[in-house]
Amino acid sequence: MSKLNVDQKSIYELLSDRKADYIIPDYQRPYAWGEDSCQTLWDDIFSFAIPDNDATKFDTSDEYFLGSIVTFENDKKQQEVIDGQQRLTTFMLLLRAFYDRFTKMQDQDSKDFSERIASCIWKTNEMGKPDKEHLKIDSVVATDKDKDEFLSILKTGNVTSSQTSRYANNFRFFLKKVDDFINDFPKFAEKLPARILNNCILMPIEAESQDTALRIFSTLNDRGLPLSDSDIFKAQFYQYYKQKSEDDRDEFIKDWKKLEETCEKIFHPITGTPMDDLFTRYMYFIRAKRDNNKSTTTESLRKFYERDKYSVLKQDDTFENLKDLAQFWEDITDQNSERFSLDVLKKLFILNYAPNSMWNYFISVYYLANRTEDGKLDDKDFKMFLGRTIAFILGYAIIHPGVNALRTPIFAEMLNIVNLNEVTFSDFKFDKEQTRSTILIYDFKNGRPITKSMLALRMMLDEKQPLPKLSQQFDIEHIYPRKRQENEKGLVSDRQIDLLGNKSLLEKRVNIRASDYRFEDKIKYYQGFDNSRGQRIGGTENLELKNISNVYKKFGEKEIVERTNLFIDDFMNLLDKNGLIA
Repeated sequence: MSKLNVDQKSIYELLSDRKADYIIPDYQRPYAWGEDSCQTLWDDIFSFAIPDNDATKFDTSDEYFLGSIVTFENDKKQQEVIDGQQRLTTFMLLLRAFYDRFTKMQDQDSKDFSERIASCIWKTNEMGKPDKEHLKIDSVVATDKDKDEFLSILKTGNVTSSQTSRYANNFRFFLKKVDDFINDFPKFAEKLPARILNNCILMPIEAESQDTALRIFSTLNDRGLPLSDSDIFKAQFYQYYKQKSEDDRDEFIKDWKKLEETCEKIFHPITGTPMDDLFTRYMYFIRAKRDNNKSTTTESLRKFYERDKYSVLKQDDTFENLKDLAQFWEDITDQNSERFSLDVLKKLFILNYAPNSMWNYFISVYYLANRTEDGKLDDKDFKMFLGRTIAFILGYAIIHPGVNALRTPIFAEMLNIVNLNEVTFSDFKFDKEQTRSTILIYDFKNGRPITKSMLALRMMLDEKQPLPKLSQQFDIEHIYPRKRQENEKGLVSDRQIDLLGNKSLLEKRVNIRASDYRFEDKIKYYQGFDNSRGQRIGGTENLELKNISNVYKKFGEKEIVERTNLFIDDFMNLLDKNGLIA
């Protein structure tokens, strides 16, 4: 069981300890507190220490809890800060502001008090004197270009008007607050900092390892952002490029920021961060290529990359591959017609509605294994791969609806991909009659992701169908409205409402207008119309739905059954065309 050292301490007890030696590690995020956060902190501790603006009302037995500081001791015997970085950094700036003002006072009490503050900022020698070259806190945050400014402010107390970092702005903020306090309460000048040091409480939690500290942070922290896996990976990259040269290190920091921005734009995972999502996609490629692993049991992202002391992250091509993979997905997100043919973009549109995210990993592996040196894919091969992947994923999701069922065939085919063999799903082909009968009885409720997948496929089967934007919001339209069935019972069975033949993708803006109207009244909304002011109100871009509105005068039970059968016939033909029927 993991050992923890937990002991509530005042700020003075925590920071004046001769062994206090904190480091903000390279994988942490940059300092983020702005003036609003500092104002809130100041207001809170001022109200606590000077109740009702009256220093005499303070009860010296009162305590103000500021939260926890989660650390672990690294190889250099430093306390590596996992949680509490923001408040610890801010308190150091606040104490430095008090120190700056008290050292300028001539009375002995102020000088004595400034020495107490100094013991919290600087390390001390064996005589207890502060060594002003060695702070009790250091920062090596890889992506914080202003960290040296923070350390300089703590050492010198100097800040210029040209310095605009959060550290400089917050230090100036605290200097003004301290000056205002001393002017407003000259008789109690030392009361506020004394009560901050003695009565403001932190709970340091020292874990025995980084992993334990991170787990504690994730458990305790319900407001801030816990360190992600990619934050840890960033630190490994940073150390790797730092050892190569300063130029390589600086280039990495710049590229990492750009990569983060790209991932924020294109990836929206349910769990984890966008950067974690990128590393996951790359993991499946390495897992197949290096490990030849088709097991459906996958280890956690961090466990995978930390193997052999993060050896994957210490290879020259890894970061370049990640950047290239992100660019590939950005071009998919942007529907880049210069990179991909219209047929490929249409198939990628369908996959965007796939019933789970496994296709993202599958296509990432395909790209990394088949790209040319300049990042291109053979259009014909890619189109065939996508077409077969679509047919298989949708068919398999109906026959094997479990959330993780798709892992078995996809992981097996990933090995074919990295070995440059054709993806055929030869061990997982469909029985024709079983598949048809399963689709016939399958309940395509709106809440099932496969329903929207099948409707996206149906829409894009028409070669004349324009490519919709990925940002376009589509609802599932009941051509024969559910409300009509509830009120009028025009269909023999309520189940017919949810047959595929009664459903279609329809833009949200059109669906809101069409609502629960009868089919004959919906036609104008499908096709578009001129309103009373002569303005043209656009219809749907779904050509099949437009064609239905042109061909049929009414849409009822007969039409639903006919379209359902056509739907199934076309899907079975798609499976057969892609060699997926046993």
